[in-house]
Amino acid sequence: MTQQQLIKVPPTKNTLLEMKKQVRFLEDGHALLERKRELLTRLVYERVGEYQKLRQETHASIKAAYHWLGIAHLRMGSRALQQTALGIAPTLQINIIPKRSMGVEYPAISTELLTMEPVGLLGTDTSFDETRKELTETAQMLTRLGESEMALSRLMAEQRKAQKRVNALKYNIIPRYRATIRYIESVLEEEERNVLFQIKLLREQQ
Repeated sequence: MTQQQLIKVPPTKNTLLEMKKQVRFLEDGHALLERKRELLTRLVYERVGEYQKLRQETHASIKAAYHWLGIAHLRMGSRALQQTALGIAPTLQINIIPKRSMGVEYPAISTELLTMEPVGLLGTDTSFDETRKELTETAQMLTRLGESEMALSRLMAEQRKAQKRVNALKYNIIPRYRATIRYIESVLEEEERNVLFQIKLLREQQ
């Protein structure tokens, strides 16, 4: 390591003791960060599998909902479909609360199915109620997918951040501290040799 990469501190015994204390602290921090990075990596891999499964299920749910919407459109017509849909009570209640995992906060989304009253207006078709049912289930799937995607995104960002910190400590900060410690030790040893040499000369002169 070159002189420019050393930490600029006075090469004294007090500095040496302080640097050794700091490097132990940094090594402990590196070990903790490495552990956190490993746990985050494992959690990300688990979430990826969950997300991919949810995405496939949501895609199938959307496909089924649009299938019934197409049938309702053909049987009722667009005008009747729009008029019937106006003023219909919601069939799904969505609650969002903050959740934390490994120090990462993301929204936890829960849903509650509300009573879906059949529409008995003139000109409606049973396909309309089936469409409502499928769309409600699809909305449920989308909330679960949204939560999974948000959690995965934030966990991956935290994992990348932890990886950068681990690398910075391992390849830059801790090596600089160790090199500085070695440099101070060599300076102190050289000073000690010089002192001993001076003492030896004085004794010889006496």
